[in-house]
Amino acid sequence: MTRNDAMELLKKYTTKPNLIKHAVAVAGVMKYFAKQAGQDENYWEVVGLLHDIDYEIDPECHCHRCVEILRENGISEDMIHAIQSHGYEICTDVEPLNYMERVLSVVDQLSGFIIACALMKPDKKLSSVDLASVKKRWKDKKFAAGTERERIIKMCEIMGRDFDWVIQETLDAMTPMADELGI
Repeated sequence: MTRNDAMELLKKYTTKPNLIKHAVAVAGVMKYFAKQAGQDENYWEVVGLLHDIDYEIDPECHCHRCVEILRENGISEDMIHAIQSHGYEICTDVEPLNYMERVLSVVDQLSGFIIACALMKPDKKLSSVDLASVKKRWKDKKFAAGTERERIIKMCEIMGRDFDWVIQETLDAMTPMADELGI
């Protein structure tokens, strides 16, 4: 599946601009991490685009309803597993088993957290966000309270990566997308 095909499929089930921007952000970060890992950038990007395909239409069954949608659209079982696994310990028991799935589990929430950090800056620009500002906000449990902080840190450890490194790499991945994301 191409990026354009994935975007068309996403927009078939997702109409809210912020959810589409979130999918684009996650997809871009996934592509960046794939390149670093010497993996299939298109595959990782498509997983990122489709990871929340069921969220708008059925948030109560998020990471479950997607199975039917994705199978109906010819998506492979390994991609379905990856997409389901990003909700591990939140809304599903499908465990992230490989590096790509663990990256998705982290960058799904971390990219949203970084966007929230940008929106708190006076200029509301992603370019104003750095590692120190993310870490400062991270310590404030009331800020982006829905972020599963302990889970993200645990998943970074399972990935074999330092949390600060993951934050910086996610920032580096998102910065070129700032205009597309509107921040």
